[in-house]
Parts: sequence; structure tokens; C-alpha cells
Amino acid sequence: MIRPDHPLSCVLMATDRQALGASGEKAVAARVACPVCNRLRHLSRLPANFQCADLICRFCGYLAQVKAWTAQDDRQELPTRILGAAWRPQHEQILAGIFHGLYLVGFTKTRRLIRIDYVPAHVLQVTPSVFEPRAPLSATAKRAGWTGFYYNLSKVPVIGIERVV
Repeated sequence: MIRPDHPLSCVLMATDRQALGASGEKAVAARVACPVCNRLRHLSRLPANFQCADLICRFCGYLAQVKAWTAQDDRQELPTRILGAAWRPQHEQILAGIFHGLYLVGFTKTRRLIRIDYVPAHVLQVTPSVFEPRAPLSATAKRAGWTGFYYNLSKVPVIGIERVV
């Protein structure tokens, strides 16, 4: 039996959302070349909870964020909004002018990969309204006061989203 403090315990106790996110990161790492140095299979997953990034290029150091989603029907269109992570660190990076590219990975309900799209960092930088803070969690919540955010993809210009797979 694995103890709760064992490094593998997070793998065994992952929520469905965490497992979906890990699947998205693995799909990008396996199928997409780095957008900076163009090396295939050089994007590697960063440790869980790494602030504002999920992948790094082992050659050039490029950082990217990955957000996975599940298609609700056969249309397989990008959703209008996707859950981000913690608002405070993301907001601090926005204020500092630090933006990372965003991969959007779509799966069917049975976890079959249907598409990978890419939003370059410079597109997010010129449209910061894409980042929408959520309401803080209630006082009775386990993480009371914590604030997350959404990526509002309807605010990204159509030309700013590139389908890569």
C-alpha cells in the first residue's frame, strides 16, 4: 500500500479533472514540436503545481500552459471558456508582462484525442481580457477565499488560435 505522502500517491488519488489535465499534457508532449526551436518530442511535463506552466522545452527552455477539455457532443468545437488555475499568480505574471503559450487539448468522453490547438503567448499578451477571474470560494469551502480564473476563448481573435493536431 502506498502512503499518502509517497510521491506516487498523487497519481493514484488524482481526480478526473487532474487525470484529464495529465492526458492533455502527455498528448502535447508526444505530438507537438516546440513552437520556438521546432524540435519534436522536446516538450516535457513540469512537476504538478508548477506555477503558470505545464510544459518546458528541454532544448530552448520554452514554457507553455496546457488546458484539456471534454467535447460534449460530436461537433468537437472549442469551448467558449476553459477553467484556468489560481488567479493570483496568473495576475502577477500578467502585470509583469509574462505570458506563456496555451495549448488546448480536446478529448471525447471516452478520452480519445480529437484536437490540439495553440494560442501563442503574444496573442494572449495583446488580449489580456481572455483572463477572467472567478468569484472567490465561499467562507465554508475547504480553500475559502481562493480565486481561480477562466480563459475566455471567445475573446481570442480567430486568427490567434492555430489547430496543430
